[in-house]
Amino acid sequence: QVQLVESGGGLVQAGGSLRLSCAASGSIFSINVMGWYRQAPGKQRELVASITSGGTTNYADSVKGRFTISRDNAKKTVYLEMNSLKPEDTAVYYCNAHGVRSYSGLYCYASDGCWGQGTQVTVSS
Repeated sequence: QVQLVESGGGLVQAGGSLRLSCAASGSIFSINVMGWYRQAPGKQRELVASITSGGTTNYADSVKGRFTISRDNAKKTVYLEMNSLKPEDTAVYYCNAHGVRSYSGLYCYASDGCWGQGTQVTVSS
């Protein structure tokens, strides 16, 4: 079984920075794609950024140049460095993993993968 645990959310003023972390647990030896999504009140969940095991990244246009996604494959952890935060970045941020190989089997191969519980990011103006 795979668990994703996020940390690092909180309250920050506009222009500030936060760093989110998401650690995967469960006898994992590889994860194909890890990413971050967010959902603001009344809006659909949207992709923020993703990164493959080889380091290829993809960003939403709204965060390009401000957010940086990275991962540590040995630690099965993905990070999201968020700079120049804006009030419109306020949302619950969810970690996502797709294509997980563990010693107990394959996980998170459904179209939407596996999800963490979410961490709140609030940016005040």
